[in-house]
Amino acid sequence: YKIPGFQPGTIPAGQESSFPPSGQYPFPSGFPPMGGGAYPQVPSGGYPGAGGYPAPGGYPAPGGYPGAPQPGGAPSYPGVPPGHGFGVPPSGAGFSGYPQPPSQSYGGGPAQVPLPGGFPGGQMPSQYPGGQPTYPSQISTESFPSYPVFSHVSLDCSSEPAAVTQGAQGTIRPVANFDAMRDAEILRKAMKGFGTDEQAIVDVVANRSNDQRQKIKAAFKTSYGKDLIKDLKSELSGNMEELILALFMPPTYYDAWSLRKAMQGAGTQERVLIEILCTRTNQEIREIVRCYQSEFGRDLEKDIRSDTSGHFERLLVSMCQGNRDENQSVNHQMAQEDAQRLYQAGEGRLGTDESCFNMILATRSFPQLRATMEAYSRMANRDLLSSVSREFSGYVESGLKTILQCALNRPAFFAERLYYAMKGAGTDDSTLVRIVVTRSEIDLVQIKQMFAQMYQKTLGTMIAGDTSGDYRRLLLAIVGQ
Repeated sequence: YKIPGFQPGTIPAGQESSFPPSGQYPFPSGFPPMGGGAYPQVPSGGYPGAGGYPAPGGYPAPGGYPGAPQPGGAPSYPGVPPGHGFGVPPSGAGFSGYPQPPSQSYGGGPAQVPLPGGFPGGQMPSQYPGGQPTYPSQISTESFPSYPVFSHVSLDCSSEPAAVTQGAQGTIRPVANFDAMRDAEILRKAMKGFGTDEQAIVDVVANRSNDQRQKIKAAFKTSYGKDLIKDLKSELSGNMEELILALFMPPTYYDAWSLRKAMQGAGTQERVLIEILCTRTNQEIREIVRCYQSEFGRDLEKDIRSDTSGHFERLLVSMCQGNRDENQSVNHQMAQEDAQRLYQAGEGRLGTDESCFNMILATRSFPQLRATMEAYSRMANRDLLSSVSREFSGYVESGLKTILQCALNRPAFFAERLYYAMKGAGTDDSTLVRIVVTRSEIDLVQIKQMFAQMYQKTLGTMIAGDTSGDYRRLLLAIVGQ
């Protein structure tokens, strides 16, 4: 899928200045602190939540796309014009010109994108290298509906998302002529004798899919009668150890393990709970709950109840039901009514009716929520994210905003989390490891694109500046620098 001369994640030479089209992403220094209006819309055709989005391309190809957006179709998310705070959205459907997939493009099918009118000044987004989608936009398998392909639910928590869903979006692909025994042997040699050949470990681990790593683990035990993970643990330490162990955990298990770790001991890492429970698909959540029970012998919901409280607790309990509506079609009438209800539950009254926000944000599908946000900003002259900031505070605010940001643009949410994990003094390494590993086969390609757009530097540059040694080498190998 390569375009000549285009390295994903890097800015093509000579186009540095035009990469975020001038004026298009009005926030030079990252997000406005309220995380409010400036959530850039994915310049991608579709947004199935499965994490395997339909390809990010789908700019009006020569020949035009089927179906202009339905009335009210192109979600226009009010951007924040510089200096306006969260002001009245500029009039007109293009708002501040985040290229917006119409809400309809959520399902399968070639993603349709509003025709050039949606871009500032009607220019085509030629700033995207070559004006061409990096991936064919016809991969209709890559969408929500196809996710349950991985319903061979095995209780050992190693059910992998179907490769189909991932195709073009992850930075890690299964390697073609894979030989688990040979890889096991390479790892054994790397750890034998004095010292450890970290480079050999990096080369194997970064270039195999999670599924292939599970097979290497089995082959290692078969060949040497030893546990690969224990061996690796004894050879490595610190961040490098955490990163390698994360890569060797099956995806569902890693999520369950991260949740368990976030609630163990004194204090709770609420951000981790939010990051996992508010961004995963129903399918993923149900498997996490099952795995949490089978691996740790504990009830996830019970642990959440005992570790959190109030409206935040209710939101997380709602999330771990894995019952969000996943119907891809948008009901505009309902979006209108929901927007009305949210307004009356928040801005339109003294105090806040939290349960109304909980009900709508926990049950509606992501495309539906996107349409609701759009209806809300038309009606309230303020966008829903900033209303949530005004009405809520603390972790419940972060949780609700995470859900809305996922409905809008999931990769941008992760890009923002990565940025804040590295910004300033010190690095939140476990967040860095968790996001890079969990998204590496789902949407890390899009996350890198959003990151460069939002922060005017590539994800790789920032990781390289914040980490060192083998840990840095392995992270960069996964991110694909």
